[in-house]
Amino acid sequence: MGASPPELEQEILRLKKSLNAVILAHYYQESEIQDLADFVGDSLALAQQAAKTQADTIVFCGVHFMAETAKILNPEKLVLLPDLNAGCSLADRCPPDAFRAFKVQHAGAFVVSYVNCSAAVKAMSDVICTSSNAEKIVNRVPRDKQILFAPDQHLGRYVIKKTGREMVLWPGSCMVHEIFSEKKLVQLMVQHPDAEVVAHPECEQSVLRHAHYIGSTKGILDRVLTSPKQKFIVVTEAGILHQMQKHAPTKTFIPAPPDNGCACNECPHMKLNTLEKLYLCMRDRRPELVLSPDVQQAALLPLKRMLEWS
Repeated sequence: MGASPPELEQEILRLKKSLNAVILAHYYQESEIQDLADFVGDSLALAQQAAKTQADTIVFCGVHFMAETAKILNPEKLVLLPDLNAGCSLADRCPPDAFRAFKVQHAGAFVVSYVNCSAAVKAMSDVICTSSNAEKIVNRVPRDKQILFAPDQHLGRYVIKKTGREMVLWPGSCMVHEIFSEKKLVQLMVQHPDAEVVAHPECEQSVLRHAHYIGSTKGILDRVLTSPKQKFIVVTEAGILHQMQKHAPTKTFIPAPPDNGCACNECPHMKLNTLEKLYLCMRDRRPELVLSPDVQQAALLPLKRMLEWS
């Protein structure tokens, strides 16, 4: 098409009207997609939006498991994802067959699965959680039940610490959050002694112990907007900085660097979605997110339980 960004945006808005579509975007998306979306949020808020939308079409600018969640909650709606290859390292590291065997080893346990997992794993779970509500969800599990927590071991350890509940952890981790460098973070703290460190609980314990605040993506955003501090070192995916700068333009936000040569830490899966792909998926009505009815039905109960418990 060779269109400029403003032309693409105009076409996307036209298509949105003709499709009666809603565009949902995660905080880790490119800034131009965030600005175009009807709703920008973290996994919990996006699931809540997907559950209550009146639109005929859901265009999900996020990763595969998020679009799956929208489809589970809206089996009759058309769910589009700009790039079907936008996966998730956490979901990939918890294959359904291996998880099924893990469950068999702990027969009778109550399964709490982090939303960053496949629909097939959700279908084997008793309740889903997000980083926003994990503590609340785990506290609702009957005390006499053994808990299996998957797939993020770092979030699991954080929740154990917060709730005092013992849990058996699946040994998964997020490729973005696990490579934050403790050494580089400490160096930044020395360079900016007046900065508050805010971090996501998917980070490793060695990084989290330096944080002044630990919370979900939405929790981190709320924290920097309400804190009296004027400078923040942000230890999560750098896409959130766009909303921070938008809502608090006078404050300074420093992205914590990963343990490689990059200046900030970005999720390669999230960044597969682009303005051009968003336009094409709406124009062509594909790629469409399709799930088997059996998986869809089985995954709906634990998702609904999460929304009720939240």
